[in-house]
Amino acid sequence: MGDTGKYIRFVINYDTVIMSDNIYLLINDVLKGRQLSISGVTRELKEKGIDEHRLVMTGYLRALKDLRKLSEVEIPPSKVYSLLEAEQADTNDIYSLIGEHIKSVDPEYMVPVAAYVLSKTLERPVFKEEFARMGISSKILNDYLTTSGCILEPADKSPKEYATGITKLKISSGEAAFELGGINESILKHSNCILLKIVRNSVDLSGLIPKTKSTSLQDFS
Repeated sequence: MGDTGKYIRFVINYDTVIMSDNIYLLINDVLKGRQLSISGVTRELKEKGIDEHRLVMTGYLRALKDLRKLSEVEIPPSKVYSLLEAEQADTNDIYSLIGEHIKSVDPEYMVPVAAYVLSKTLERPVFKEEFARMGISSKILNDYLTTSGCILEPADKSPKEYATGITKLKISSGEAAFELGGINESILKHSNCILLKIVRNSVDLSGLIPKTKSTSLQDFS
């Protein structure tokens, strides 16, 4: 595995380093309208209270680049990062679509709602790596798995069986896959809101909504 793969494993999949849950939002904030080197991002985040080693930030930025969250350009002797322009982003990426809206969900429901929406869409259990792609860190996932109200459980079949035919993900040997053991009204309500947001943002509804009516997602709750 190349350096980038090692960085992704180091920063996202493992808990060797526990980073602030809102670091992605902070990176987006400091990169708005400009390009910054790794040192520049590290310095800006330090001013906001996030003091991480440069190696850790290097891995995190490269992982975000590989996940199509950031653009990376080499300007010797440095690499600089910027936000992807809207037209460059992969709007058909289900992880990005869910991740964009999952941030509005109450923290206690984020993990099960993300799992419900993705598992229903793909008709299979959810792998651990997929939570990271939706913006849910290993720390958030692991914290949820240890709560008394956790409704995620290991898939009833071997993860290897579910991985067959999946070509857009590199599923490591023995990687856990989770499915929902049960759902309640709150999870369904939040999940329906996420799905409605995705639909409304993915299709052209102009000419279909009366100008006299101010429609919000609360109308569908």
